[in-house]
Amino acid sequence: MLLACDEPVEHILIVGVDEAGRGPLAGPVCAAAVILDPERPIAGIGDSKTLSAGRRERLETLIQEQALAWAVAWASVAEIDQLNILQATLLAMQRAVAALSIQPTRALIDGNQCPALSIPAEAIVGGDGVIPAIGAASILAKVARDRLMCELDAECPGYGFAQHKGYPTRAHREALVRLGPSRWHRRSFAPVRAVLGHD
Repeated sequence: MLLACDEPVEHILIVGVDEAGRGPLAGPVCAAAVILDPERPIAGIGDSKTLSAGRRERLETLIQEQALAWAVAWASVAEIDQLNILQATLLAMQRAVAALSIQPTRALIDGNQCPALSIPAEAIVGGDGVIPAIGAASILAKVARDRLMCELDAECPGYGFAQHKGYPTRAHREALVRLGPSRWHRRSFAPVRAVLGHD
């Protein structure tokens, strides 16, 4: 399917793209793009959500060392609030692909929508579990965002960012009511709007 084109197979460079952080109430959304080296397969790559934190971090190192190219990019909380989370996610994906040191010829995107790219792109629902390049991107995005949220926990103590990574757990919602939103909270999201009295 993906090889039905006029390009020689050896010239096809497929980039996998995925995101982390669409659902949280706080923090930016992160996207990663990875071009794996077909000569250096990496065992154990899959959907980052199914892997332990330690396993993700070990795979992050392998991916960064062995991939032909990789990049991580972000869309800020302000961009999420201005554009909406879907458009901000697609923007982060665009930025990740644009930041690659090698220009890919095809893009495989996890999910059901593709960002606007200068190369052909295909959206694959559940792609992070079946396409190694997307799984690799899932891992890089998840590790990068989790790391950032741990750093923000030190900046904004009391919310528990290091534990829930900004997701709307009961502890996070209770802290949000008790402390009010931090500068890292997404004011366009309903639970944050409610605390601000905008609903």
